[in-house]
Amino acid sequence: MTDFAIYDMDRTVTRHATYTPFLIHCALHRAPWRLVLIPLVIASMLAYVLKLIDRGRLKEINHRLLLGSKRHPNELKPLVDSFAEKTAASNVRPGARAAIARDKAEGRRVVMATASYRLYAQAIGDRLGFDDVIGTGSIIGLDERVHAKIDGENCYGPAKLRMVTDWLSKSGFERGHVRFYSDHASDAPVFEWSDEAVAVNPHDRLAKLAKTRGWAIEDWN
Repeated sequence: MTDFAIYDMDRTVTRHATYTPFLIHCALHRAPWRLVLIPLVIASMLAYVLKLIDRGRLKEINHRLLLGSKRHPNELKPLVDSFAEKTAASNVRPGARAAIARDKAEGRRVVMATASYRLYAQAIGDRLGFDDVIGTGSIIGLDERVHAKIDGENCYGPAKLRMVTDWLSKSGFERGHVRFYSDHASDAPVFEWSDEAVAVNPHDRLAKLAKTRGWAIEDWN
């Protein structure tokens, strides 16, 4: 049996979200002219707030605007690596590093489960010592290019639980004790599924839910 520590990434391990900063980083270093499209990025975010599009579609639109519709992995690797280095150096909560070290010392397999694209979350996870990364996939076409299209589900809300349990069933590990960390109430399905739920720097809705359910609350700043 294997014990697990599963971590959300954005605003749990990291202080700030990573998806839009990743796209802006890529645009700055590869095609600065794409920054003129920022007003369209803002418009797509407004469309999401107004519930005209879902989170998955929002990601695809912004990917296409700031990174392009198709990119070869070899083009993306230096951008992914430089962004991961920057994130690991300046956008990680101190408490996250301490928790990862503690969970590893306890013999847990440390897993990241994030709605961010696995395309770059894997590189961040590698630098922080995660054993496995579960994240939103990108379609790789027959042309071997990364397309601005999500492969499968956006790893968010109930879909995150489905992707975690699917990964676990295919991993070959027998489930032991599962500890789960997140900052957001959208992860309630994984919190409920886990054996030990830890709300990290929770926003108001999650803080109330954690108190109701008796989940631990931690400040990682």
